[in-house]
Order: sequence, then C-alpha cells, then structure tokens
Amino acid sequence: MTKQLLLLPGDGIGPEVTGQVRRVLDALDLDIETGEALFGGAAIDAEGVPVSDETVARALAADAVLMGAVGGPKWANQPYDKRPEAGLLRLREAMNVYANLRPARCFSALADASSLKRELVEGLDIMFVRELVGGVYFGKPRGIEELPDGERRGLNTHQYTTSEIRRVARAAFDLAKGRSGRVCSVEKSNVMEAGLLWREEVQRLRDQEYPDIELSHMLADNCAMQLVKNPKQFDTILTDNLFGDMLSDEAAMLTGSLGLLPSAALGEPGKPGLYEPIHGSAPDIAGQGLANPAAAILSLAMAVRHSFGDERAAGRIERAVEAAIEGGTRTRDIGGEATTEQMGSAIVQSL
Repeated sequence: MTKQLLLLPGDGIGPEVTGQVRRVLDALDLDIETGEALFGGAAIDAEGVPVSDETVARALAADAVLMGAVGGPKWANQPYDKRPEAGLLRLREAMNVYANLRPARCFSALADASSLKRELVEGLDIMFVRELVGGVYFGKPRGIEELPDGERRGLNTHQYTTSEIRRVARAAFDLAKGRSGRVCSVEKSNVMEAGLLWREEVQRLRDQEYPDIELSHMLADNCAMQLVKNPKQFDTILTDNLFGDMLSDEAAMLTGSLGLLPSAALGEPGKPGLYEPIHGSAPDIAGQGLANPAAAILSLAMAVRHSFGDERAAGRIERAVEAAIEGGTRTRDIGGEATTEQMGSAIVQSL
C-alpha cells in the first residue's frame, strides 16, 4: 500500500537538504507518495502563521512528516507565538509525538573530527529518548509579566504527570530491548520535585513491566560531564524535554558535526511520526549549497524504519551515507569541500 510522506522544507538550508531527500527517495523507488507544505518562517511570510490549520491536518493524515529546519533572524523579533519555532511546537503537540529518538553515532571515518580523542568516540552509539510534548516548554502558566513595583518577571512551568513519564519511559525500555538492554534515566531529582517524580515513576515502571532492563539513574549535570569524560558508558539515555534538548546536542558534537544527526518523534502506534535533522536552519550559509544533507537523509531512514516498517530500505540509506563519507565525500562541516549537491550525489551513487 502506498505510504504518504509530507515534506516541510521550512527555512534557511531546509529546502536544500530536503531536496536531497527527494533524490534519495527517487533512487530507492519505494511505494511512497510525497506532498509538500509551507512551514516556519516561510509559512509566516505566505500565510501569516508558522503552521496553518490545513498543514496540521495534512500532517495528521500522512504516514510520516519530514521537515527541514525553521527559523532565522528575519523572524527573531516576532512574538513567541508568531515565531517559526512556535509552528514546530504546535505540530509536535497536535501530532502528540511524545517520544523523541535522537541517535548520536560516530562514524569511524570521522572520529578525528570530534572535539574528543578518537579512543573516546570511535564506535560511539548512544540513543537519546527525550520526552517531547511536556515539561517546561509546554507547562502553564508561562509568559512575561509586569509586576506592581515595575519589575518584569519571566515565568515558565516545569511539570510532568505519571502518564506522561510512563509512556516515554516505556518507549525507551522497548527500544533498549533491541540494543544492549541498558537505560540511564536522567533528571534533577535532588532539587526538583518533577525530577523526583520522574525518577520514581521510571523505576516503578521498570520494576513492574521490564525486569530484564538494566536501569540506572543520573543527575543531568553529572550526565553532561560524563558525556565528555566517558561517553561510551551510555547506550540508551531517557530524559525530559529540557535536559534532552541540551544533552543530545552536546552528544551530537561528540560525533563531529550536527549535520550528521537525525531524529524521530513518535507517538502512539499507527499514528504518523515527525522526522527532522537536529541541526538548525543555518541562515549564514543558506542558499550557498554548503549544507550537509546527511542528517536529513538519515532522518528519512528513520521514517522508513519506524513509520513505513521497511528495515531493509532504512539500512540501505544508512549504509549509503556511511559509504559516501568513507569514500571521501564530505561537506565543510566535516572537513571537506563538497557541496550539498555533491554530497547528495555521492549518497545516491552509494545506493
């Protein structure tokens, strides 16, 4: 049966990298029908909002959604609810994609591109499972208010419920079954009540339903330190929205470049997933053909695996990216001079 993939190229380098995704799709010759819609700043300019109701409806009707990146200085002075990033938050919430999978894998050919020594990162393969639709980014009340004494106060609320914690923890435990069977749960239970609830509920779920999973707990600040001290001690890291955002970006740089790392955001079985490279819109190089399309193409691999159920095709894409890099084709972010088009061509040729 034909699968439906909605592409949201977005802003900056987004259209450039998603263009290479289309080339890979053509080379794979899978039974996938693609559509496209405006998103982020591009949608603000054309439609007045960062994501339209129609685009949200199309996303919910698709089998998977793959976006490029959003944002840029052009829209930096917009109110928060009118910025490109607000469209991303709305889409995540509408799709209820609560489990964000962010792999941090170091290709052997790029181990020397990491800021750490080769022996610390070669063979690195960490999977972050980040809660994506709760916590401080979505908690209410929030905002900036004027106080009677003339002071201004910014307010964001960090909160989690038992069900929010258990559903993302279940996703991490299920994923770990196919890996090493080890999960490290990360929070700040020493100073945050929501963190203490997180630790208690994750432990309770493991004890009740996943006795074969090896579960450990770590404070977020210690995890940040351990990622640069001994990153290969980790396999699957489970954490909340805020800490997952920061720690997965830290781990990304251990691999050599943000331009290599994909992500998947998944909800309930049978519902569409949201896939995106974890890099930003990089407005400083937009339109110059310098962006690395590998993360977007690897995001396609995750979509093919998790939303389309085709492990063989997903593996082909991942091996093609690695083969292109090992063959010497590299964009500037990973120490080469290849253009976006040339990198895409090398990956297609490897396929």
